[in-house]
Parts: sequence; C-alpha cells; structure tokens
Amino acid sequence: MELRQLYYFVKVARKEHVTQAAEELHVAQSAVSRQIHQLEEELGARLFIQKGRNLQLTPAGQLFLKRVEEILADLERAVLEVQEFLDPEKGEIRFGFPHSLGISVIPQVVASFRKLHPNVRFRFRQGMYPSLIRDLMKGEIDLAFISPLPDDHEGVAGDVLLTEELFAILPPGHPLAEKESIDLIELKDEMFVLFSEGYSLRPIVWEACHKAGFKPKIGFEGEETETIRGLVAAGMGVSLLPEMALQHQGPLHPAMVRLRSPQVTRTVGVIWRANEKLPLVAKVFHRFLLDFFAKRKTD
Repeated sequence: MELRQLYYFVKVARKEHVTQAAEELHVAQSAVSRQIHQLEEELGARLFIQKGRNLQLTPAGQLFLKRVEEILADLERAVLEVQEFLDPEKGEIRFGFPHSLGISVIPQVVASFRKLHPNVRFRFRQGMYPSLIRDLMKGEIDLAFISPLPDDHEGVAGDVLLTEELFAILPPGHPLAEKESIDLIELKDEMFVLFSEGYSLRPIVWEACHKAGFKPKIGFEGEETETIRGLVAAGMGVSLLPEMALQHQGPLHPAMVRLRSPQVTRTVGVIWRANEKLPLVAKVFHRFLLDFFAKRKTD
C-alpha cells in the first residue's frame, strides 16, 4: 500500500468523482482509477460504488476513509514538527476563519505577523462555524478564528480576542437611516436579509429580535457579507452586521445605525484542539494574536 494511493483515495472520496479528483491532483484520470483499483484489490473490498455520475463510498470505504484521514493528518503534523524543530521560523501555520473576518482582519493580522516572521508560511481554510470546528478536530487546521467562541465543546479550547458590536444596516433612503440610534423593535415590520443556515451571525440576529419582542420576517438570505450589505443597500430589507464587516464597503453603501436596545454583540475568538500541544509555529502565532488584539483594545 502506497502513500500516493491513500492521497488519491481521500481526494476521490471528497470529490465523489474521479475526473474532478484527477484535475485537482494534476494527474491523468486513468492514473487515479488505476491506483484506486489497486488499493481495492489489496484490501479485498470495494471502496466505491457508482451512483449516477458520481462515486459513493461503500460502508467499508467510509470506515477506511475515517482511518486514512487520521493517518494523513498525523503524518502531516509529524512533517511540520520536524520542519519546526530544524527552524521554527520556516514552519507553516494551518489556520481557518469565517468569511466575515476575511475582509479586513485576516489581511491585517497576517501582514503584521509576517513583518516579524517573514519566512513563516500560511495555509488557510475558510468556512462556516460547524466546518471550522470539524476541520480543527480532524487535524486539517491547528488554529481557527471563530464567532462566537464555543463553550460546550469538550474537544476545543480557546481564547476570546474581542467583543464586537453589531449595528443595524438600512437602505440609504430608509426613514430611520439618519438617526444616531434606534431600538431594534422599530424594525419589527421590516423584511430582514439574513445569513443562511449554518452561519454564526444568523442565530445572533434571531436571538436579538426575539429579545426585542418579535420574530424577524426573512425576505432574502445570503452567504457572504458583501451580499447582505449589497441587498440591504439596494432596498431589499434590513439586517444586523458587526462593525468589522462594515469597514470596507463596495459600490452600494447601506446606512449604519447603532442599536440602543437590545445592545447586540458577538465574541470573536481563536480555538485549538484541547489537550493537544500546538505546533511551535502555531504557538508563536497564538501568542501574537493575544498581543495584537490586546493592543487594539488600548489604541
């Protein structure tokens, strides 16, 4: 059994398609098919079955995938540990973050860190709240920005980096757009533009409306901050967004109004696997994050 076969198997399992897997691996489709066939022969079990145009894992394939992903993650960590032992300044930080933090915060943080550690590499993984925790627990990333910080996951440890205020955003011509502040209840008859299910800002907005005494009427849903902002600016509804997501705006600008009651905030934190030592370079980055955001609070 070759390491290459395991890599090919995992890629096909994730893409559910040999052609797409081969394209990402930059090899011929026949090479991938041949390696999968040889792997099945060696194991004495079918790993995939055809389902329409896609491939689906068999029960044996599902069991094998779980173990192979663990093996490859351990191998990758071992390689990183050796590299860091030889020179911690040339290690790689595997780091995840949600889309809402990728607009300005991630570039600022990484640029500041690289001024101090120019040879450290980053491998980024962008995702929603559940996928970031899943990728962390599978060992595919070592650290992740997340909001809110989970308080009931025994496999995750973390630190709060900042607490951020959420603002109401309204179409520019809205009757409340020129006010300095409003109560959330004033938006009870409006259509809301919310993030789709699975995004952490959605339950925060939902809970805030519930606390204000009403259930938001959802007119549109989106998966990116720019989409939410743009739809509101175009007059399609109202929403709540954190200040960080409103710093860099596109051609359409919604009005931004502070909320008096209830005040709505979210925590942003950094997480890692509990009871597991961080790679040295990731530990250096973690210390940098704590100092970076502590300094922002005092500026």
